[in-house]
Amino acid sequence: MIAKEKRNHFLADWRLPVKNIKRTSTVRKPALIACLLVVHAGLTAAQAQRQDDQQPPTLRTQSNVVLVPTLVKDRAGKLVFGLQASDFMIEDNGVAQQVSMDEAEPQESVSLVVAIQTGRSAVYEFNRMKGLATLLDQIAGQPQVETAIVTFDSEVNLLQDFTFDSQQTEANLKKLKSGDEHGAAIYDALRYSVNLLGKRPEDSRRVLLLISEMRDHGSHAVKLDDAIAAISDSNAVVYTLAFSPTASTAMDTLRGEWDERSDPAGWNLDILRLMKMTRQAMRKNAAKSVTSMTGGEYQLFTSRKSFEKFMTEFTNHLHSRYLLRFQPKDPKPGLHQVRLRLRRKGNYVVLARSTYWVAEPETTRH
Repeated sequence: MIAKEKRNHFLADWRLPVKNIKRTSTVRKPALIACLLVVHAGLTAAQAQRQDDQQPPTLRTQSNVVLVPTLVKDRAGKLVFGLQASDFMIEDNGVAQQVSMDEAEPQESVSLVVAIQTGRSAVYEFNRMKGLATLLDQIAGQPQVETAIVTFDSEVNLLQDFTFDSQQTEANLKKLKSGDEHGAAIYDALRYSVNLLGKRPEDSRRVLLLISEMRDHGSHAVKLDDAIAAISDSNAVVYTLAFSPTASTAMDTLRGEWDERSDPAGWNLDILRLMKMTRQAMRKNAAKSVTSMTGGEYQLFTSRKSFEKFMTEFTNHLHSRYLLRFQPKDPKPGLHQVRLRLRRKGNYVVLARSTYWVAEPETTRH
């Protein structure tokens, strides 16, 4: 639109001189041709600028930068503070990257989506989740935090769009209703939620709190690969409170699925194989594997007490992450494996994203 306005203005400025040229016998044809060439060059430059502005970036992360919010705990589970960028090592598909760190702002803006399953057996968990509205208010009540609420059964519903009104958020969380008995479309809900977060300001920390069972039941709008790509591309951290109708916790996740020390391929792990492993983990336990992919925290709750304990940890840990980032040296299209480690020795638990996604470049338009 801006380029079009500039073009019209450009023509308006030149229209009168061109008419005068035609009416004045003293002006020679070479001068007229030169003027027209200048006009044509201006229009061509404006069109080229407009096309460049419309071209999407190949790497759909902020300015070709991969964000890696990182939480560090010691052996006792206490948070570790005071680390510098030089204390961390990041490898992208086995290639060492240069790490930088942003300073955390005291009033850092946060965009939070709370995605809650209401279908299948979720209604039986509502009693354990009674403290959700009150506990979440410790976060949503902060003036720089905007909150949206998504509910899902067989379908995904935006119960509340982003708002800074914590009272509205609390009221909506207290009036959750059970959904249909057949659906828990986790993939659909994840894709929908991260797309919501993707539209928020780039300087806002993006967080998804997922409350659901472990396996997807009935997603139909989103394919598994699309969900994986959207999550890996979102720069969001996913925290999960999971419940299990069968109370089974013996689920494999992406984090424990592969270790280069025991794999003959080592770091020569091709993108197709990595994608296959990620699919397998998502099918076994969608909630836990997506949490691992983003470096979030996962907790299986079986009582109101355990639910409230994790909510308290979620509140305390939200602003305690190191804001690491790197610019990929070789951003090939597809799913990338990220490995982050501490240089110092010791029994530390480091939670950081394990994947990111690079989009295929668009074909040249003719």
